[in-house]
Amino acid sequence: MTRVLVTGVGGPAGVAVLRSLLRRPDVDAFAGDMDGWASGLYLVPAERRRILKPGLSPDFVDDIRRICADDAIDVVISTVDVELPPLAAHRGELGAVLAAPSEATLAVTLDKWELAQRCAPLLRVPVTRLLNADGMALRWHFPVIVKPRRGAGSRGVRIVADRAALTALDPDEALIIQEFLPGDEFSVDVLADSNGGVVAAVPRTRTRVDSGVSIAGQTVHDEGLESTAAAVARAIGLRGVANVQLRRDSEGTPALLEVNPRFPGALPLTIAAGVDMPSLVLDLAVGVDIPSTIEFAEIANVRYLEDIFVPIGEILHSENAAHQEDPGDE
Repeated sequence: MTRVLVTGVGGPAGVAVLRSLLRRPDVDAFAGDMDGWASGLYLVPAERRRILKPGLSPDFVDDIRRICADDAIDVVISTVDVELPPLAAHRGELGAVLAAPSEATLAVTLDKWELAQRCAPLLRVPVTRLLNADGMALRWHFPVIVKPRRGAGSRGVRIVADRAALTALDPDEALIIQEFLPGDEFSVDVLADSNGGVVAAVPRTRTRVDSGVSIAGQTVHDEGLESTAAAVARAIGLRGVANVQLRRDSEGTPALLEVNPRFPGALPLTIAAGVDMPSLVLDLAVGVDIPSTIEFAEIANVRYLEDIFVPIGEILHSENAAHQEDPGDE
């Protein structure tokens, strides 16, 4: 049996990864989260539930290392952005295989400015500048987007309508200015093998979004979206899974918005379409060969709220509930 610790099981991505692995008879899945009310904790037996330190805690990596030793964990899968850099920095010290992108890949994907610089020579990227004097002086076509260089989802993103509104902003190189793209937005879930070969790129629409989470959409066969996402994966040196967000420009060309170097919240749709990315990533982590290419079906989904009922005495206690990290969606 392969023992796998999945973190961030209070978020939709963590729950989706956990449900995928629970379908495998050769896996003992452990569920971890900083909040004892995280729903995914209660998808596994009580003896496999773990309360974790917050990802930003200086003790987080030591906590994961201790759990790996105590529970004889073979593979760690994190679904939380802030957990990924510290785990990757200590990849060889965890006592288990970390199924996550490299430090170099994380560094470029978690900084939207660096990502734009890396990918602009290779594919369509919106015009992107730092929010400084030079960036603000550029001859922009309004409206433009101003957003944080770092951070997941739509937090901190604003539309700036005209030059007066742009120049009224305080310069801040933690923010970027970006060309506004008028077309439809797509998320593409990408899986790359241990050699960087793109095994699958599954585009899907974000037809209904609630609090940054896609709750309805459909997978689509589109060569332009698939090839663009694959080019992004190669540019960032991806090994494993990432979510590539694209939007069409005024001419219909797919352009890169951002990359989330982890499993997305809308993962169940990609799994149902025929690409079970958590299971495939686990195979990669333990050295099992996976197909060089995997086809997917066009399928739609709608999401609904599901309750898990547990005895009161089984709810785990933690001190972190008031400081819960958002594992993000896409």
